[in-house]
Amino acid sequence: MPRRQMHMTGADGAALRAALRELRTKLEVPGEFPAPVLAEAERAAAHPRLPEQDSTDIPFFTIDPPDSVDLDQAMHLAKRASGGYRVHYAIADVAAFVTPGGALDAEAHHRVTTLYFPDGKVPLHPAVLSEDAASLLPDRTRPALLWRLDLDADGRVETTDVRRALVRSRAKLDYDGVQKAIDSGTAEEPLALLKDIGRLREALERERGGISLNVPEQEVVAQDGSYALSYRAPLPADGWNAQISLMTGMAAADLMLASGTGILRTLPNAPDGAVGRLRRAAKALRIDWPHHVPYAELVRSLDPHRPAHAAFLQECTALLRGAGYTVFSGGETPDPAIHSAVAAPYAHCTAPLRRLADRYAGELCLAAVAGAEPPRWAVDGLAGLPERMAEGSRLANTVERESVDLVEAAVLKDRVGETFDATVIDVKEREPMVGTVHLEDPAVVGRVESSREELPLGERIRVRRRPAGPGAAKILIATAGGGAGVP
Repeated sequence: MPRRQMHMTGADGAALRAALRELRTKLEVPGEFPAPVLAEAERAAAHPRLPEQDSTDIPFFTIDPPDSVDLDQAMHLAKRASGGYRVHYAIADVAAFVTPGGALDAEAHHRVTTLYFPDGKVPLHPAVLSEDAASLLPDRTRPALLWRLDLDADGRVETTDVRRALVRSRAKLDYDGVQKAIDSGTAEEPLALLKDIGRLREALERERGGISLNVPEQEVVAQDGSYALSYRAPLPADGWNAQISLMTGMAAADLMLASGTGILRTLPNAPDGAVGRLRRAAKALRIDWPHHVPYAELVRSLDPHRPAHAAFLQECTALLRGAGYTVFSGGETPDPAIHSAVAAPYAHCTAPLRRLADRYAGELCLAAVAGAEPPRWAVDGLAGLPERMAEGSRLANTVERESVDLVEAAVLKDRVGETFDATVIDVKEREPMVGTVHLEDPAVVGRVESSREELPLGERIRVRRRPAGPGAAKILIATAGGGAGVP
């Protein structure tokens, strides 16, 4: 999970955009798609491999940010006559367009994942597919992997099925609109059930010891001719929607484990000392964390609308570092097999337009349900896939981290020399004069260096903005005269 999600709103940001272009060049981010890839994508868009099953009678809907057009998932929720619920979850069928071994397939293996910058994205697939022919746009018939998950009255999965089908979304919804419709009681039953099922799944997550972080999304907005930072705190609807995806990923992992061939998303337990460092950060931010309260319970009690809580949630993402992919075949038992944050076996399978591994997982799940041998490409391609995905994840994390630095530098560009109230929320163990501070205003989490003294973890200090324009690779916030007790 990235440290922060960002996008730009309103601000012209010419200098910032130039710096982001330079960042793309420095990181050797893929540029335009080669002509053969675009030509193959055009042909595939015009002639996809369509399934026989027609499920266009199910009135699916999507939930995404308002400006999203690469729509991987659509859902329909219903009550079962015998009790419990039925979830239909349609996932874009990228394999219906991509020929194994072709130019499009090779380019996807080169790119691995969609990269997100504050001012735009670098897609995994050409727009003719990811934003059109393969996207589950409203009122368009599309090939999909159609999951059917039957749940009991407590939200536990009783049966799982997945097969190829034609689907048709009826509505493109956004999180704010979904939340308002549910809260006001105007949502129709298929949408209203998102709250019921989402809350049941959240209860099961608590029961098994899992944790979901409601990390605020950082926005750059125009303000008085300059920049400002604001947070969009996740809505309950964000979490309910995420639970449907998590449930499907867990079901996918179970299918692949039962079949003996698959690719899991795994995360080891947090290293020794990680939770202790979070406790120090909580103290620094004046967040009460009694010793008898588990980490997961504390996180659920936080309000991401509050700046201190938002900053702590950002720090919590440190516990999610080390996630990777584990492949297995021939009936072997994978090790590791658990994603510690999910607290269960889990697989990435719901975002194939944006992640390469999801196409493999979907294909292996189809074969597992059918009791058939998976296609050769889906088995042979597992070799080396974790390494490819790890490299893509490293690049995505670097893009995110350096983009944060550029944006925060842009926000503070005209405030060089000013001093700010801040709290030291982290100090490097081997460099105690270097750490991280949370500024009270603006809402910036930035690097701090002390010129003479060790930084006082958990204490408020005054910091001064060093000269650093939006083209700087890092934000440097120097202490105003030292560490503790800075006037």
